[in-house]
Amino acid sequence: MESIETKSISDMRENILRIFKDFMTGITKIDELGTAGSRLLTGFQQALEYICRPPIDGTSELIDKIIKTNGTRRVKMYVEAGCRNPLHAVQNVSKMNSCKLGLLDHISKAKVIVEELEGLLGDVTNTIQSTHGILFAISEKDSDDELNDHAIHNDTESNSQNVDVTQLAALMSIIYSMVKQDYLMQEKIVLALNLKSSSGELESYCLLWSLRPFINDDIMHQAWRFIS
Repeated sequence: MESIETKSISDMRENILRIFKDFMTGITKIDELGTAGSRLLTGFQQALEYICRPPIDGTSELIDKIIKTNGTRRVKMYVEAGCRNPLHAVQNVSKMNSCKLGLLDHISKAKVIVEELEGLLGDVTNTIQSTHGILFAISEKDSDDELNDHAIHNDTESNSQNVDVTQLAALMSIIYSMVKQDYLMQEKIVLALNLKSSSGELESYCLLWSLRPFINDDIMHQAWRFIS
């Protein structure tokens, strides 16, 4: 018959693996949000650059000659309007506002997911603390792996009988820290967006958003191998 201790260990492993899967589901959601947010940020950049683009350079002899040579009513109205199509200007103002609202909504949703990830990490931590003695025995018996520079290298299959749950918890902690820093960066970018944002700033914001500098891809790939 299965001993009480063995059953307790098995139940504990299963519980932590279940929480880990829920945690990685949250990671998927926040990745999808980030991709959508990147499109919104690019849309804001394009709309604002259209609105703020400089008029035609009238000091250029070539441009002045072209305008005078083709001085139709349509061209004159375009120049008088600051070299902007009024309809396009209205459309881009609307697009810019829509993108900003979308990004604020993105931050709100991302915050909820980050808080959920923190809660799941707390659940795993509490489980480990409540079964510290059992986990110590498991670690001594079953695991030869170590965390090195915040990366976990584990070639074993990911099932309830051989996963080192203490290292799984450490992996979750590392990922949560990375994701939270990425979220905080996105929040700062969104709150910094305004009509005075320069082209250079917007380009940098878009680049940083897509690069996700706080995310270590090797660690993320390692995490997915645990539930693949």
